[in-house]
Order: sequence, then structure tokens, then C-alpha cells
Amino acid sequence: MAKPRTNYIIDALMAIAFLVSAVTGLIMFFFLPGGVRQGGYQEFLGIIKHSWSTVHVWSGIVMILLVIIHVVLHWGWIVCMTKEIFGKRKNKKNKR
Repeated sequence: MAKPRTNYIIDALMAIAFLVSAVTGLIMFFFLPGGVRQGGYQEFLGIIKHSWSTVHVWSGIVMILLVIIHVVLHWGWIVCMTKEIFGKRKNKKNKR
């Protein structure tokens, strides 16, 4: 698979994982507050809080793994840009 296509797929999956994590986090924060209700489970849209939490945690784990893959795939660029940015500052100071 070509590198741009791989990057696109990784980034698209990372964006989806982020959105799932963000939406489930917001749902739990605003609609399923902490604590236990007497006499039943907390639900939102017919789904109990434990299920929302499970989806939230797993989407976060997937996102972390995809970010690690993303950094590994772009490591050469990161090193190159770091050298360029900090190298220019060093060279400018030496030229004065």
C-alpha cells in the first residue's frame, strides 16, 4: 500500500476513534452523572452507563494505538523538522 494511502487510512481511523471517544465522554459527563441511582441503572438512549463507558475506553485505546502508529510513520519528518527549526535558531545566533 502506498504511504499516502496508509497515512490517510490511519488518520481517518484516528479521527473516527477521537469522535467516538469525545461523543461518549460528553454523553457520560452531561447525561450520566457519577453515582448510583437507587433502584436501577443509569441509561441514555436505552444504553446503560457501563456500556457507554466501555465504548469510551476502547475508542480511547484504539486512538492511542493509532497515534503511536501515526508518530512512527512520520518519525523521519518529525526529526527533520526538529533539526530544521532548532538548527536555524542556532545558525542565526552564530551569524550575529
